[in-house]
Amino acid sequence: MTGDVKCLVWDLDDTLWRGTLSEGDHVTLPDQVRATVVELDARGILQSVASKNDHDRAWERLGELGLAGYFVLPQIGWGAKSGALRRIADKLGFAQHTIAFIDDQAAERAEVGFHLPEIRCYPADQAAALTRLPEFSPAVITIDSRRRRQLYQAGFRREAERADFQGPDTEFLKSLSLVMRIGPATEEDLSRVSELTARTSQMNATGVVYSPRTLHELLSAPGHDVLVVSMSDRFGPHGAVGIVLLERHPLSWHLKLLATSCRVVSFGAGSALLSWLACRAAAAGVHLVADFRRTGRNRMMEIAYRFAGFDDLPRHGCSCATTFGEQSGARRMHLVPVPQPESETIQILSPALERNGHG
Repeated sequence: MTGDVKCLVWDLDDTLWRGTLSEGDHVTLPDQVRATVVELDARGILQSVASKNDHDRAWERLGELGLAGYFVLPQIGWGAKSGALRRIADKLGFAQHTIAFIDDQAAERAEVGFHLPEIRCYPADQAAALTRLPEFSPAVITIDSRRRRQLYQAGFRREAERADFQGPDTEFLKSLSLVMRIGPATEEDLSRVSELTARTSQMNATGVVYSPRTLHELLSAPGHDVLVVSMSDRFGPHGAVGIVLLERHPLSWHLKLLATSCRVVSFGAGSALLSWLACRAAAAGVHLVADFRRTGRNRMMEIAYRFAGFDDLPRHGCSCATTFGEQSGARRMHLVPVPQPESETIQILSPALERNGHG
């Protein structure tokens, strides 16, 4: 199995801590395990718990050890651990191959491996060595990755309030005071924008991962715009949630990549971003032509394009696309933009895009 781990799920008894809580042991936390938890958190790797234990007693002990705050979506009970890991992956929206599980019991690892073969399993005696493994060592650690746990925890509080909200969903979104900021990427943004292209799969129009070096070259390339999208609301920042790569031509803007984080899909972020692009293109008197490549996970992105009015570029072509290069396997979608009404739920702060650059 290759690729970075996005979330590590810990067993508790004789894995995270020493001893068995349900047998009355005074469980203790080895210093090396604490150091592993803290370091993985700093690298932006989420952590959770799947343990067969009494929930309240286990959670109380995690609090006493000063670790409860490090774990998202803990699954503490008496059910199968494969079910717990499946719930964690589904709730986070992560592909199962990005989840890892550590447990001292070979039978528990085998049960998970049988039902969820894509999940990587590790024995407990590897806990102190995890930070030295390549799958737990992201190439770049950004501002957003260092605060990833806090971003997700704020998201869960947001979702809980949403579930309790009495009234139309539109009114709840208005109550969040959502703000979307769209602006030219800076050198400082490149690492987190590159990370976003790598981590985003469902709302990534092409599946292409752009390295910081490639993005740096595009920053100074004539006619190109690298735009970073961030959001915030009354619960706090969402961090960088989107990227737009544009190449401007005389009659059209070539949307080489649009990607948004799955964390903000339910707020209508993708639709708001496409509407903003359509408004800017209409004001500039140009068409929009977007690259789209199916990856097996980005069907949602194609639906977003269709819903925004994009259609397949006609076979006979369009004069707006005559200066484009090769498609490199991507399908091209076309839009003749018209002015769009402002979003009722998201305030958008952005530059004006003109034919020859940022206004």
